[in-house]
Amino acid sequence: MTSKEFELKVKELIDNLKGVCANYGLGNDGNEFKIITQVFLYKFLNDKFAYEIKKLEPALAEDEHWQDTLAKYKKDEYDLLLMQLSEGTALIQPNHFIGSLYHRQDEANFAQLFDDTLLDIAKINTDIFSVKEDGGAKVILFDRVSEFVSSSKRDAFCKAIINKLINFSFERIFEEKYDFYAAIFEYLISDYNKDSGGKYAEYFTPHAVAKIMAACLVTDKVKNVTCYDPSAGSGTLLMNLAHAIGEDKCTIYSQDISQKSSSLLRLNLILNNLVHSIQNIIQGNTILHPYHKQDNGQLEKFDYIVSNPPFKLDFSDYSADLDTKANNERFFAGIPNIPKAKKGSMAIYLLFLQHIMHSMSAKGKAAIVVPTGFITAQSGIDKSIRERMVENKILAGVVSMPSNIFASTGTNVSILFLDATNKGDVVLIDASNLGTKVKEGKNQKTLLSPAEEQQIIDIFNAKEAKEDFSVVVSYDEIIAKNYSLSAGQYFEVKIEYTDITQEEFAVKINDFETNLTSLFAESKTLEMEIKENLKTLNYGN
Repeated sequence: MTSKEFELKVKELIDNLKGVCANYGLGNDGNEFKIITQVFLYKFLNDKFAYEIKKLEPALAEDEHWQDTLAKYKKDEYDLLLMQLSEGTALIQPNHFIGSLYHRQDEANFAQLFDDTLLDIAKINTDIFSVKEDGGAKVILFDRVSEFVSSSKRDAFCKAIINKLINFSFERIFEEKYDFYAAIFEYLISDYNKDSGGKYAEYFTPHAVAKIMAACLVTDKVKNVTCYDPSAGSGTLLMNLAHAIGEDKCTIYSQDISQKSSSLLRLNLILNNLVHSIQNIIQGNTILHPYHKQDNGQLEKFDYIVSNPPFKLDFSDYSADLDTKANNERFFAGIPNIPKAKKGSMAIYLLFLQHIMHSMSAKGKAAIVVPTGFITAQSGIDKSIRERMVENKILAGVVSMPSNIFASTGTNVSILFLDATNKGDVVLIDASNLGTKVKEGKNQKTLLSPAEEQQIIDIFNAKEAKEDFSVVVSYDEIIAKNYSLSAGQYFEVKIEYTDITQEEFAVKINDFETNLTSLFAESKTLEMEIKENLKTLNYGN
């Protein structure tokens, strides 16, 4: 079976699970995503365990009843096998197997058995798979999935789920790489990760944006590096970055205020062989309570930072708490004012941007999505931040993206690239005219072709100047332009001249005079008509 066929099979499994939820009144329910993602993860971890255990015990791979055979192992033999499992493989007992539950589905209180199984797996693997809250509490892998169904239907609901899981196995596809799982992950959560789903705008960063950010950040082979996203969402940017570096060559760190996003990011890490980083995934408010710190209490510094921070998010409840001596260095340019009438339209991204600059290591690189207005604002915090970037010589460049690159927002965006080691020229790209406009639901979206994505990446990394597309400028030139980072303000203004004869010039002037005479005559006629019409107007009629 090919990768494409497997992908279709996996999507069919997801559709079947959604069908079960719909049949039990949970279609488009707020808790449906918890059930779908957790059941999918239970299946994935079961099959990953089977795949790994059969590598350790090849005889099991040929055994049609391998689960029964494994259940007969003595405890010390079984524990020894568990100790040899590869990193990131869940520790699962024989009674946790999907096959075991399948054969017990007619027992009384099957829903409780199903839920208890998931909770047992979560507890056994707490240290490996738990996400932390910023207060230190751990969020374990699974909840009780049947509790969202009325009690009289729970057993039937869990039976329906287990019968969808038994006829398909992931075992043959664990050699697949990032692109396969990226497509599966997006399909899995496509209904649950939209900006309409909550105030935190939990939607995908477009793949074109994520690809460009990763490809322009990672230009050399590196290892043992740290990657950070202070507003990680479900992890699209981090996954692209880790894929560009190599999943085994980096450690992921993140924080996000949304519980849902943190759970989805954990799932994404599991799918993409980054289980070793789950312990660094924090659910909490990055701006108010940044979690990742050094032993001396200072904020941790990272080698690579990516972020698509929220542009509009009400932080009025805690803005006063940010104005402290401890935050003076982090928020060096200040804290945005909060208009009383527009609490949902604050420039909170300016706080994230300052936080990111403060979190860069001595050789750190960063890529941040910002509103395009930020790169030219001539006053306030926006300009102060740009001035600091120029003064400290940490700019690498800016790519201004086409409008509607995000289907869910009409805000024009640019990608801001920082590099603590870039003391030379800065590349500015105006990609606003690229892309093809398509309809996505009720919204219009701009899609970049692979060739256009690569054009941006190649020109940025080569620091190439291309007419009406890109410029390469010095820090002094940026200062001279009042710290503007808009490529268009640096393009040469071209005046084209056309040579014509004296006779041709005379003809053109004569045409202009004739047209003007005609227009003036028409103007006088209209003037007279207006005056006559005004005379016919009577008050009260």
